[in-house]
Amino acid sequence: MIEITTLQTEALALLKNLIATQSFSSQEEGTALHLENWFKSHKIDYKREKNNIWAVNKDFDEKKPTLLLNSHHDTVQPNNGYTNDPYEPFVKDGKLFGLGSNDAGGCLVSLIATFTYFYAEKDLNYNLVLVASAEEESSGPNGLNSMLAIIPKIDVAIVGEPTQMHLAVAEKGLVVFDALVKGTPSHAAHPNDYNAIYNCIPVLEWFRDFKFEEVSEALGEVKMTVTQINGGKQHNAVPADVALVIDVRVNDKYTNQEIADILIEKSPCDTLIPRSLRLNSSSIPTDHELVKAGIALGRKTYGSPTLSDQATLTCPSLKLGPGDSTRSHSADEFIYVSEIEEGIEIYIELLHRILR
Repeated sequence: MIEITTLQTEALALLKNLIATQSFSSQEEGTALHLENWFKSHKIDYKREKNNIWAVNKDFDEKKPTLLLNSHHDTVQPNNGYTNDPYEPFVKDGKLFGLGSNDAGGCLVSLIATFTYFYAEKDLNYNLVLVASAEEESSGPNGLNSMLAIIPKIDVAIVGEPTQMHLAVAEKGLVVFDALVKGTPSHAAHPNDYNAIYNCIPVLEWFRDFKFEEVSEALGEVKMTVTQINGGKQHNAVPADVALVIDVRVNDKYTNQEIADILIEKSPCDTLIPRSLRLNSSSIPTDHELVKAGIALGRKTYGSPTLSDQATLTCPSLKLGPGDSTRSHSADEFIYVSEIEEGIEIYIELLHRILR
């Protein structure tokens, strides 16, 4: 069996190669090649679907339940606040800098190292499936969602996102709504008692004050925020309507369809249309053996407000990975080298407790 210290060294080298290779969502061809090279060098049978790389453990048995290990290799575009070259990986003061280092390169290489560690082991309690997925940042059509009909049926999943190696046992879903508030168009010089912009005032107050009844123990309340407003094109004309965008972060007490039904029925908008209902909340029972194993290792449980590829899964799923979510999408993104090393150790110890 390969030594953990060797895997830690190789995982860090892989992450540097990933950072140095541009991989915006739907443009991950280069990083996919680096991932292929890892599997080839470790003599692991793998497959590629578009820019998704996946593999199963050598002793895969269809009679056993299957555990998915997943993280993504696409990135957002670097923001204007970078003072470093986002594609030049370097280590300073124990930090590895570079675009995608924290979100989610550190998680991905740690899970790949963990999968490699267990790949050839026999008599495991679970099958293992590793998916290094594309298009997570854009929730695109050719990411993990496209793989679920290709890979074996999944019974439980670990999704690698930066959680400081604590256990995100639930994750909020997302529904974005486009709303319209109507009025009477007119010249600004004439009286108008049905001004669409003024009509927005009670609508905005309604969205600000409305509360969904069900509160989740792990995720708290559903959070609803008006994030965009657009109306009018010239100073002397009252518009016929004003467009609003509403961002709703859904707890595990509601499905996205239920949220849409409630808002369409109750909101004072003239029209309210959800863009998509597929990014549902996700969770794993706190008495699941995977969670119990993590707690036994001293890891804390919490509910995550941020969205990930968990939203595409219908099975119980746990979000867990090295790094800190607050660094994601930030300028001069970094991850501590020690976080990657610890992440590999904790992943391996966690799986030891449920695979044996």
